[in-house]
Amino acid sequence: MTAIIEARNLSRWYGNVLGISEINLEINPGITALLGPNGAGKSTFMKILTGQLKANIGEARIFGEKVWNNRRIFSRLGFCPEDDAFYEDLSGLEFLSGLLSLYGFSQAESRQKASQALDLVELADVADRQVRSYSRGMRQRIKIAQAIAHDPEVLILDEPLSGLDPLSKRRIIKLIKEFKNAGKTIVISSHILPEVEALTSEIVLIHQGKIIARGDIYFIRDLIDTHPHMIRIKSAQYRQLATTMAGEDYLLKMAFEPEDQAVVFETHDRDRFFNRLNELLLSSPLAIDEITSPDDNLQAVFDYLVGK
Repeated sequence: MTAIIEARNLSRWYGNVLGISEINLEINPGITALLGPNGAGKSTFMKILTGQLKANIGEARIFGEKVWNNRRIFSRLGFCPEDDAFYEDLSGLEFLSGLLSLYGFSQAESRQKASQALDLVELADVADRQVRSYSRGMRQRIKIAQAIAHDPEVLILDEPLSGLDPLSKRRIIKLIKEFKNAGKTIVISSHILPEVEALTSEIVLIHQGKIIARGDIYFIRDLIDTHPHMIRIKSAQYRQLATTMAGEDYLLKMAFEPEDQAVVFETHDRDRFFNRLNELLLSSPLAIDEITSPDDNLQAVFDYLVGK
């Protein structure tokens, strides 16, 4: 089966700054997630797929056709950008209706489809309010609405869950899964692994403009779990805590920070570490003031994976 989306040796730079480098990827119907820290190149890749940027090297194809300057396929795509781009004085309904008219729909059709899209993202009750009055979560949902309003076959969603409260996230995740079940091809980006896990098992890891891994969630979890975790604990009894934890086979090293009454543990098995810590807290008078993970972010994980 021919892939719906094909990227062949895609590279794009901005002056001396590399956006993406030698991206080769095939994407089939279903949900594919691009996971990577901010600045990894996810948005650049998506803008090339939607014809907003031209690759310096390589080409992108959708439905077997080159994307760049190809108006035939644009009506078959829906794009939700990471950044806001609104006509703030228009109402939500006017904003969507205006965009739909650009696809050639009549005024009546545009209003009908706009109303349907607003209803899907649960903005029907504020359809007549100016966009400038929308909250951050509402603005995010209307970006999703404009991406889906014309019923495209391919959805490119850049950080679609950003700025949403937990309830709205669950509803949008459910909506995206419904589009998947309808046979659409969906590409989403995120820098938050739990969001991606809730949507799909097909994940592409991107770092510094390059694909460093692709696989299901179990493969990606195994990769990420190889990353040593740093756990910083503040406690007036930090030396006693360190002595008690010392010798465990999942501990790589410890370091004291006497000025803050803290100890920093490095472990390759965070689950076992916290299980042991919980046991200690339940069975002893140890008191902990604060627990933080200084490197608990995708940037640290990706730096580790690239350096392996």
